[in-house]
Amino acid sequence: MLDELKIRIENFRQQLAEMEEYLGIAAKRAELERLEAEAGQPGFWNDQARAKDNISSTKALKRVLDPFDVIMSGLNDAEVMLELAEAGEDDALAESSAELEKVEQGFAALEMQALLGGEFDGSNAYLTLHAGAGGTESCDWADMLYRMFTRYAECKGFNVQILDYLAGEEAGIKSVTLLISGPSAYGLLKSERGVHRLVRISPFDSQSRRHTSFVAADVTPEIDDDIDVDIVESDLRIDTYRAQGAGGQHVNTTDSAVRIVHLPTGTVVQCQAERSQHKNKAAAMKMLKARLYELEQDKKRQAVDQLYGDKGEIAWGHQIRSYVMQPYTMVKDHRTDEQVGNVQGVLDGNLDPFIEAYLKKSRS
Repeated sequence: MLDELKIRIENFRQQLAEMEEYLGIAAKRAELERLEAEAGQPGFWNDQARAKDNISSTKALKRVLDPFDVIMSGLNDAEVMLELAEAGEDDALAESSAELEKVEQGFAALEMQALLGGEFDGSNAYLTLHAGAGGTESCDWADMLYRMFTRYAECKGFNVQILDYLAGEEAGIKSVTLLISGPSAYGLLKSERGVHRLVRISPFDSQSRRHTSFVAADVTPEIDDDIDVDIVESDLRIDTYRAQGAGGQHVNTTDSAVRIVHLPTGTVVQCQAERSQHKNKAAAMKMLKARLYELEQDKKRQAVDQLYGDKGEIAWGHQIRSYVMQPYTMVKDHRTDEQVGNVQGVLDGNLDPFIEAYLKKSRS
């Protein structure tokens, strides 16, 4: 047991050294010292924009450095306990093993954090679901995915706000747009962009036949107001309409919902979350700004297909992931070949295996 723990600690220290180099821990510490020194200068709060950037950058650095320091401290404690165990100290061996397990769990979380290094990975996310081929079946499938993503967000401690909701004619959802707010919400959920396919015995089929349904998920980051996106007013068609679904007398009796179409790109956004038409328009414009910025970045990288082309037609042959409930149970991601046999667990929000596999493949 002693020799096994020694080997684990040595291997783990080597992995931690590699992670330290990959994350650029030394450079991050130097940058944090600079930011903290700047924050201590007289008149720091006179420039609110600069102060806001400083605080935001400081928090981002600490999200990496603090967990790294905890892991390093835990590894040192495990090593000390191992030395005490070698000296014959009672219970020291068990304490060293327990400490090392905590360290390994923390390392797995830090490794995930290291994968979220994209420009907007730390941002909130707009998630839109559109039912595709399959009629009522697909609308019901969209409702199931809506629940899945909501449960995932709740497990992560994220806040979910419904910006737009269009119910299906018989059941389920035709489309829904959510704003999911929380640390690295976009970085985690960007892996879900694409067509999701469901195979099951239909609850809407009196002959209990197997049906295949498709829903497209689109994910874009919420971007800061200070990022400049040129939107010409004449390029927009703005429509107002009556909000649908539950929401009280005012919501359903006034034209408070707003739909904006960006004519040159065909981008459509809509919002009915607020009672005020003005607030809905402001929220829709912010969403449009985010989507147009994302499209422009893709053009610069000459990779439009990577972001929006991955989604493709909402039908057979374009799916990124399949959820099979009959004749066997399995969820398979076709980009990474990650598979999970517990379909219900995935539909209850356990998306971590697929997200982690996607991020690791993207980094490699």
